[in-house]
Amino acid sequence: MKVSRSGYYKWLKRKNTVNQFIENRSFLLNIIREIYANHKTWGYRRLAKHIRNETGLIFSDLLIHKICKANNIYSQARKKPFKRPNEEHEIYSNKISGDWNTTAPFQKITTDSTTFYNKGNHYDLTMYIDVFNNEIVAYDLAKSRRGNSPLNHMKAQKNLLKAKIKRGYITTEMIVHSDQGVIYTSIAYNHAFKDYNISRSMSRRATPTDNPIIESLNGWMKEEMLIDWNLSKAENVHKTVKQFIHYFNHERLAYALNYKSPIQYRTELGFN
Repeated sequence: MKVSRSGYYKWLKRKNTVNQFIENRSFLLNIIREIYANHKTWGYRRLAKHIRNETGLIFSDLLIHKICKANNIYSQARKKPFKRPNEEHEIYSNKISGDWNTTAPFQKITTDSTTFYNKGNHYDLTMYIDVFNNEIVAYDLAKSRRGNSPLNHMKAQKNLLKAKIKRGYITTEMIVHSDQGVIYTSIAYNHAFKDYNISRSMSRRATPTDNPIIESLNGWMKEEMLIDWNLSKAENVHKTVKQFIHYFNHERLAYALNYKSPIQYRTELGFN
C-alpha cells in the first residue's frame, strides 16, 4: 500500500478524533430527540425549521429527514385516509383549448393561486383575471394553512360572482378556466356557479401551458409585489396587496393593451 508521508501523519493526527460531519449529525440528533420527546407529531420539515430558528445553524430539511430515518424517529400524526377522487371532486375538460379570444368583459375568466412569505407567515393570494383586458376582477388573500380546504377560497369566488352582477353581466355566458387543483375541483366550489350562467374549463393535468395568461401574469406580478412593493416586509399585507391590485387595474400601463391600464382599456371601449 502506497501512502505519502504527509498523508500518513494527517491520518495519525485525526485517528482518535471525531469526524466533523459525524459530530454535527450527533449534535443535531440530540436536539431532535429533545424536541421529539414533547412534540411527537412534528414532521422533519417543522423540526428543521424550529432548530434553525433556535440555533441559527444552516442545513437542509433533507439532512433532518435522513437523521430521523436513520434513528427511527417518525411523526406520529394521524394520516388522512385515502378517498377516491370521484367522491369529492369534479374534473372538467379544457373548453378553452387555446382560444382566448374575447369581444367583451366576463366572457372568459382565468384563475389561480400563488403563495408568498411575509414575516414568518405564508399567504395564499387567489385571483380571477378577465381575459378581455387582463383586469383582476376578484381576489382573496388569506394565511396559508396546512391541509387547506377549498372552502378557504370561497371568498374570492363570491367576489367574482358579485362583480359579474354589479357590473351588469349576469346574463353573459362566461367560462371560468383553472388548473385541476383541489380548490377548483371540489363539488362545493363548482356547485356555486350553477345559477350564474357560468361553465367550467380546466387545464390538462401538469400542463401550465393550457393556462398561459395567468401563469405569465402570476409570475411577474409576484416579483413586482415582492421587489417594488416590498411585500415580504410589509407591515400590513392585506393593505399592500389591495393597493397593488388597485394600481395594477387603474394605473399600470400594459404592453398587451397598447400601453393602457386594464380599466382604461375597457372604459374607452364603452364597457362597464
